[in-house]
Amino acid sequence: MLSIRALFGIGFLVSSRASTVLSQPGTCSLPSLSNSHRKDCFSSRPLSTMAHNINYLGQEEAQHIDEELFSEYGFSVDQLMELAGLSCATAVTRAYPLSSLLKSRPSLLVICGPGNNGGDGLVCARHLKLFGYEPTVLYPKRPNKPLFQGLTTQCEKMEIPFLTEMPEAAVIDEAYNLVIDAIFGFSFKGAVREPFGTILDALKKTTVPIASIDIPSGWDVEQGSAEGLQPDMLISLTAPKKSAQMFRGRYHFLGGRFVPPGLERKYDLNLPQYPGTDCVLQL
Repeated sequence: MLSIRALFGIGFLVSSRASTVLSQPGTCSLPSLSNSHRKDCFSSRPLSTMAHNINYLGQEEAQHIDEELFSEYGFSVDQLMELAGLSCATAVTRAYPLSSLLKSRPSLLVICGPGNNGGDGLVCARHLKLFGYEPTVLYPKRPNKPLFQGLTTQCEKMEIPFLTEMPEAAVIDEAYNLVIDAIFGFSFKGAVREPFGTILDALKKTTVPIASIDIPSGWDVEQGSAEGLQPDMLISLTAPKKSAQMFRGRYHFLGGRFVPPGLERKYDLNLPQYPGTDCVLQL
C-alpha cells in the first residue's frame, strides 16, 4: 500500500488538515469516527417514508430488469453506464458540495472494480472533474474490453491521475475529502477476492466519508452486512436493492432516471417522482 511519503513522491499534494466535510446538525460527526464504528452511530436512523414505499429489488429481479433494458427496450451498456455515472456525480455534488469541503483541494478517491460498477465509477470521476472536483482513480483490475478501455482513456485525457497501489488508510484520511466506492455492484456474490479484500479492509479503517454506488462493496445484495463497509452515502441506481434497507448513512440518493413506464409497472417499482429536470432524488 502507498504510504504518505510515497504519495508525496508521485506528485500528489497531501493536505495536513484532518477535517473532511462539514457535519450536518443532528447527524453523527463522521470525520471523528472510523468506518468500523459507523454502524453503531447509524443503527437508529429511521428510513424515510418515501424510501418505505419503493419496491426494493432482490438480486434476481435487478438482473432481469437490466437484461430487459438491453434486450427489449433498446438500451446499450455504455448508454446506461453514462446515465448512471452522471447520476452518481450529481448526487455527490448534492451531498458534498465544493463549498463544504474543508481540505485545501477538492480531492476525491474513486475506487473502481472490474465490472459495470467500476465503469459507473469511471464515468462518475469524469463528470466530477468537469464539476470542479479533483478525482484520483484506483483501477487495479481492468477488463480487456473496448468499453472499459475507452472509459479509462477518457479519464486520462481529462487529466485524472490513476494510482498503481491502494493508499494506506492514514494516507486516504490526509489526502482526500471523500472515497467513492465503485468496486462491486448488484451482481456480486461469494467471497471477496484480492486485491479487493485488502482494499475493503483499508477502507474500513478510514475516517473520511465513503459514497457507495448501488451496493456497499462486499455486502450481500439482499441481506447487507453489519460487519462490512458502512458508507456515509449510498447511490441506488434504477431502484434500491433489498440491502439498502440496512443502510444507515446520512445520504441515500436514487439515480438513473431512465426507467420506461412499462418496465416500472411490470416490476411494481413504485419509483418516486424526480423533481423538475433532476437526474437524482434524495430518499
